[in-house]
Amino acid sequence: MKRKVILTCAVTGGGAYGPNSRYVPKSPEEIAASALGAAEAGASIVHLHVRDPETGAPSTEFAYYEETVRRIRDSGSDIIVNLTTGMGARVEPSLTDDDIPQLPMTPAARTRHVEVLRPEICTLDVATMNGAAHAIVNSPAHLREQARMIRAAGVKPELEVFDLGHIDVAKRLLAEGVLPKPPLFQLCLGVAGGAPATVESMLMMRSLLPDGALWSAFGISRQQMPMLALAVTLGGHCRVGLEDNLYAEYGVLAETNAQLVTQAITIIRALGAEPATPDEAREMLSLSQAASSDAA
Repeated sequence: MKRKVILTCAVTGGGAYGPNSRYVPKSPEEIAASALGAAEAGASIVHLHVRDPETGAPSTEFAYYEETVRRIRDSGSDIIVNLTTGMGARVEPSLTDDDIPQLPMTPAARTRHVEVLRPEICTLDVATMNGAAHAIVNSPAHLREQARMIRAAGVKPELEVFDLGHIDVAKRLLAEGVLPKPPLFQLCLGVAGGAPATVESMLMMRSLLPDGALWSAFGISRQQMPMLALAVTLGGHCRVGLEDNLYAEYGVLAETNAQLVTQAITIIRALGAEPATPDEAREMLSLSQAASSDAA
C-alpha cells in the first residue's frame, strides 16, 4: 500500500499584498472559493488567513473569518479547515522616548476566532524571531495561554517552528502538558530570520522532533516544490499554496491555489506516495483527540 501524505494548501497568507499578488484571493468569497478549488484538486487541509477585501492588506477581522469558514462549510466540502493564530505577534520597539511601541496582541484577541468558529486545526507559532523588517514575539506566557484556549475549544494546534530553538520551546510545553499529544509540527523553511530552505535544515529540524510527532514542512518561493519533494522523501507531510509562493514556474505566476496543489500531487505520486483524503488525514492526526493532553 502506498504511503499517504497529508497535503496542506496555504491559501492566502498574512503578508503584504504586492504587485505580484494579483492572483492571491482577498475577500472571504474569493478565499473560500480558492480553498474549495484546492480541496477539489486534492488537498487534505486548507490553511486560512483573511484580508481586507478592498486593499488586500492582512486582517484579523472576525467577520472575515466567519464568512470564509461559513462559505466553506455551507459548500458541503469535507476539507479540513486550519485557521491561523499567527497574526498579531509583530513588535516594533521604540526608537526614541517619544515613540509608542507596537506590542503583540493579547492571546485572547489572537485566538477568539478559533474559540468561536472551532476549526479542526489552527496554527500556533512557537517562534520569537527577527523578520525582514520587524520582530515577531511569542512569549512562553502567551503560548501557554493560547494553547489553553485552543485546547478548550477542542482544536488541534499545528506547531509552526521556524528554527531549531523553537522546537525546544515546543518540547518543553509538551512536557508540561500544555500541548496535546501526539503533536503536529510544521517546519517553516526559508522565512527571513529563520532556518534556510535547505536539505541540512530539514534534516536537523526533523532529528530534534519528539518521538511520535507527526511533521510537515514547506519552503517559500522557489524552494516550495524542492522542499515538498524532500519532506515526502524523508517521511513527512507537506504544504503548498499562494501564501508561500506566487509562481507556477520561473517567471510565471500561479493563477490559482489548485494549480499548485496539482503540481504538488504530481510530485507526491512520482515519489511513490499518494495524497491523503481529508478523512484519512483526520485519522492520521488524531483529530478526535485534539483536546486530550495524553492522547496516544
